Amino acid sequence: MIIVDTALAKRHAEGNPIRVAMVGAGFMGKGIALQICKYTKGMELVAISNRTLDKARQAYTDAEVSEVQEVSTLAQLEDNIRQGKYSITEDALLLCQAEGIDAVIEVTGAVEFGTNVALTAIQHGKHIIMMNAEVDGTIGPILKVYADKAGVVFTNADGDQPGVTMNLFRFVKGLGVKPVLCGNIKGLHDPYRNPTTQEGFAKKWGQKPEMVTSFADGSKISFEQAIIANGTGMRVAKRGMHGPTVLGGTTLKDCAHDLYPMEDMMEGPGIVDYVVGAEPGPGVFVLGTHDDPIQQHYLNLYKLGEGPLYLFYTPYHLCHFEVPTTVARAVLFQDAALTPMGAPQVAVVAAAKIDLKAGEVVDGIGHYMTYGLCENADTAAAEKLLPIELPKDAC
Repeated sequence: MIIVDTALAKRHAEGNPIRVAMVGAGFMGKGIALQICKYTKGMELVAISNRTLDKARQAYTDAEVSEVQEVSTLAQLEDNIRQGKYSITEDALLLCQAEGIDAVIEVTGAVEFGTNVALTAIQHGKHIIMMNAEVDGTIGPILKVYADKAGVVFTNADGDQPGVTMNLFRFVKGLGVKPVLCGNIKGLHDPYRNPTTQEGFAKKWGQKPEMVTSFADGSKISFEQAIIANGTGMRVAKRGMHGPTVLGGTTLKDCAHDLYPMEDMMEGPGIVDYVVGAEPGPGVFVLGTHDDPIQQHYLNLYKLGEGPLYLFYTPYHLCHFEVPTTVARAVLFQDAALTPMGAPQVAVVAAAKIDLKAGEVVDGIGHYMTYGLCENADTAAAEKLLPIELPKDAC
């Protein structure tokens, strides 16, 4: 979104920055704080909420903001915003209610809590940027209805794979090419991974074992592809998607045309899916078709091949680096990076990692007992499949 840099530069020159608040100061939240505070002119991160205040304070410290004030009331927070001071608080809902805040970034990964944050922000006229795939993939279409009624933007984020995919989808569609598959490139998929197996990797990168597990066991990619499906109208070809695995180092260009049955892509609205092991990773791709023989000739000239499938890809996703772009798109242009287009198309349902016994309480996402699989929403409802995102004590 090249237009965003010019718009932010104008806000900076006018001394009228976008004022944004953030809920969650974990691994991703700290990166977002750093990016906004140090590298995004025309935008200010005026407040951070976290249940552990020291983490909120540390996020500011890492971003070289030394003067922060703890607040516990709405009046204190609003007074700080007027005076250009930075605030931290345990009460996330203050950020959603305060005058002077244009948008709220939700970065917790908690389903019920994140839902409350999103709803409260929407009710108080704040644009809401979701770095919470679990909420977005669960009730995003419902939150979008509330956001539309309130006249605010509800959106997933640039930089994360769903947002990168949607940007590519819009680009491809704008060329006159019909997208038939939105794909994600993974380096690993093992549904039986758990917090114990992922503990070492999590420690290396300063992340929670449960979060790392949700990536390894496929739950996270299921949420991500469900979000894309809900934003494009696409579906899945089968429960869990095809998810083919290729030899490590295989280029996407060499294998993309042979990964998925043509009938799955060509019939209906198209599908979301993924591939394991292809390069460049971790990127995203779109496969599309074009009916015009003259344009087919040009696409062949431009090295996209003879068709019928044309491959477009983005070889990276830069997560927190691009979140300020999403904020600016929402506040300045009322444009969502990725938002549901209507009723849910794809849901994420629970599959067992272990043999479950009657009476057992199912644990949460990224734990020991279940992992998530994409299923078409109408099938999930008809078969009464268990959404993996239900609270762990609901079963």
